[in-house]
Amino acid sequence: MSTSDDLQLPIAERARGFAPVVWLLGKVQSGKTSIIRELTQASDAEIGSGFRACTKTARVFDYPPQAPIIRFLDTRGLGEVNYDPAADISFCEERSHLILAVMKAMDLEQSAVLDIVGAVRRRHPEWPVVVAQTTLHEAYPVGADHVLPYPFQTMELGAVPPNLLRALDYQRSLFRGLLGRGEPHFVPIDFTRPEDGLEPNAYGREALLETLIAAAPAAVAVALAELPGSSAERSAELFNAHILGFALAAGASDAVPIAGIVAVPMVQAAMLRQLSKLHGVRWDKRAYAEFAAALGAGTLMRTASSFGVRQLVKLIPVYGQTAGAAAAAAASFAATYAMGKAANYFLSRRRQGAQAEEVTAVYRKALSEAFQLAKARAIGTSARGGQP
Repeated sequence: MSTSDDLQLPIAERARGFAPVVWLLGKVQSGKTSIIRELTQASDAEIGSGFRACTKTARVFDYPPQAPIIRFLDTRGLGEVNYDPAADISFCEERSHLILAVMKAMDLEQSAVLDIVGAVRRRHPEWPVVVAQTTLHEAYPVGADHVLPYPFQTMELGAVPPNLLRALDYQRSLFRGLLGRGEPHFVPIDFTRPEDGLEPNAYGREALLETLIAAAPAAVAVALAELPGSSAERSAELFNAHILGFALAAGASDAVPIAGIVAVPMVQAAMLRQLSKLHGVRWDKRAYAEFAAALGAGTLMRTASSFGVRQLVKLIPVYGQTAGAAAAAAASFAATYAMGKAANYFLSRRRQGAQAEEVTAVYRKALSEAFQLAKARAIGTSARGGQP
């Protein structure tokens, strides 16, 4: 890809080059979309407009859409004659990923799902598998509620309906003998609407997220850990996913000589606009001046100076195209991430009408975190943007 092409590449496309894929496999109406909605806290409208076709048999949902940190691949047509998962496997193959098989707990006919999981694991035995067993309430007696506290982690199952336990155990038995290096992980969940009258609506959400993070490769675990909480409260940490996504896009932009000089500031400006929109706080000359003052002139000068040096290093033959470019990508990722965290804190305090006295400290702490994230996600060595 030429430098000119790289400059024209949308921010979302840059981030997709690093975003890992969680592959959801399940029959129609098994609860896949409900899982995506609950994990991302996206609205029905956002879910409905967010999916896009990526192969003939699957669609993908990017979160967040402006600069995705994670992608959810939803395979359609399970159970249909002649479904071949080869194209979907190819889509996932070069990305860190995880298979999330979704089964209605009381649906005991799961051969379509098992055939595909088996085919994937024969080709990629290292791919982890998590099985979400859904719609538990279909096994409840009339008028019964969820068993609380959630019993499936402590295994205190005495109050769980016996027919549900039998169904869950049967589904688990279907995976015995599955090829691969690790056993599947099973998580019973029940995500319902408020009008359904079951509380909590996101039954087993934390168990699902904890299981996914524990089972996932490092890059996927980092992204999953940044998904929003189920609480509607907007804290200073709520927008981490957006910050991480724009930082990934900045890292992808800075992997190409010269392009980063223009592209990285564009990505950072877009991130600041997005954070402003999320917080409902308008950036104006005064706000920018206050943010720059709070961040400190020394911090800004060091960032600008090191950025210029990185661009020059990338022009050195051989070294600049390999180690220099990788270091530049990691550094731009880290600087963008730290700037985003500092801006997020600043805007949060401004929305509350309070003084933002710790901006520089937030920036420095985030910069240290960012280099650890860059190492975990192999920033500078991963595939670059332009993914489907």
